[in-house]
Amino acid sequence: MKKILIANRGEIALRIMKTARDMGIATVAVYSEADASSPHVYYADEAVCIGPAPSSQSYLRGEAIVEAALRTGADAIHPGYGFLSENAAFARLVQDSGLTFIGPPPTAMEIMGDKLSAKNAVKAFGVPLVPGTDEAVSHIDQALEVARRIGLPIIIKASAGGGGKGMRLVEDIDMLEEQMQLAINEATSAFGNGAVFIEKFVEKPRHIEIQILADQHGQVVYLFERECSIQRRHQKVVEEAPSALVTPQLRRAMGQAAVNVARACGYVGAGTVEFLVDAGLNFYFLEMNTRLQVEHPVTELITGIDLVREQIRIARGEPLGYTQDDLSIRGHAIEARVYAENPWENFTPDIGTLTVYNQPSGPGIRVDDGYRRGMQIPIYYDPMIAKLITYGSTRSEAIQRMIRACRDYEIAGVHTTLPFIEYVMQHPAFLSGDFDTNFVKQHFTPDQLPAPTDEEITVAALTAAAWAYHNSNPPVISQNGQSHTSDVSLWKIRRQVY
Repeated sequence: MKKILIANRGEIALRIMKTARDMGIATVAVYSEADASSPHVYYADEAVCIGPAPSSQSYLRGEAIVEAALRTGADAIHPGYGFLSENAAFARLVQDSGLTFIGPPPTAMEIMGDKLSAKNAVKAFGVPLVPGTDEAVSHIDQALEVARRIGLPIIIKASAGGGGKGMRLVEDIDMLEEQMQLAINEATSAFGNGAVFIEKFVEKPRHIEIQILADQHGQVVYLFERECSIQRRHQKVVEEAPSALVTPQLRRAMGQAAVNVARACGYVGAGTVEFLVDAGLNFYFLEMNTRLQVEHPVTELITGIDLVREQIRIARGEPLGYTQDDLSIRGHAIEARVYAENPWENFTPDIGTLTVYNQPSGPGIRVDDGYRRGMQIPIYYDPMIAKLITYGSTRSEAIQRMIRACRDYEIAGVHTTLPFIEYVMQHPAFLSGDFDTNFVKQHFTPDQLPAPTDEEITVAALTAAAWAYHNSNPPVISQNGQSHTSDVSLWKIRRQVY
């Protein structure tokens, strides 16, 4: 394997390319017209434009991506995450073209890509499941029977779903029919598949996932857990490893269950098995993500294993070269997703130009990003600017470093989730480890974030105007001989004295 095409963009494309370069492997970038000046395009050894900005006309065009790989002489394609990363038809297309797909077999993706088939596959391996239906529910009479049998509250889920789409909580039996129809409609619109199923709603759930690696020789190991319970709109914002909740005994049980899930579908490569854990530390299989996860860096930091390198090694047919007994947890890591979103306005996406962009640095800080100063946040893709990761010998040290990193991160031109991240890091529930997936709903309101003053708003506006006029140097405000970078998002400004 001498050359890899990365079928993705931004920070994950860059992250894969860096490991490939470490391994002496050349890289090919693909990009849309909107990403022509993206850092991942310049970092790669070669780059191919595959279409206009909308992902349906670029990053989701499997045939164009394979054609680019063949034209540039690539040996393999790494899908990253998102886009085509869990598309079995794309994986087959790659393999049928004589290329190596750096990911699991298409059959495994198909089994785990549908929640009902996944549940049926893992049941034979004794993996704990949330009480509910094993097949799609299409009629209200079926739904009522299930609700009476397992008891309220229940949750209706799209079989082909993800990201909270096609998901409805039902706490009142009189609302069941309406919520079921809404779930079916949303699932049909989002996934082209209106199949839904019903599960018992787990009270005070923790979202815990297990990273696994499986080679082509039958060896499967788990690389411990990640805590992913800090979410907004059913999507993760803060992740950490290990979890403050998980005991050594629970870790072994969940790890073995994750290994069994991998064996149930003939899995090969890096994958993640997601579980719900209730207040009594009972855990239940949720789904398997058949790709690299956004939050994979926290696992890398506590294990010392480069997961992208392992993906490439496995795809080349190499054995893992280590057993479960060789793996251990060292220290603590936290990842926060820095989104271009406005936490004062219910995390609505924000677009604009990064008039200031300076990363934090120092001991225990890692930033995975795909942006530079002067770039625009496009409307076509996920609004994540960067993944901010901190590491420490203890959880407390990792938290303190995250607070420092949030305060040192200078971003202007768009609102970001940085103030929310710092809020989480200092909240008593997070510090104690006593929280669940309802953290935002139970503990957060926008008025708990520092509100900008009139003076800060004026300074921010003047700074933005100055940047737009000069458009070559980051704006500064001098006071007592010191230069201060201004943040139009009003996050850095409030920490400065004028």
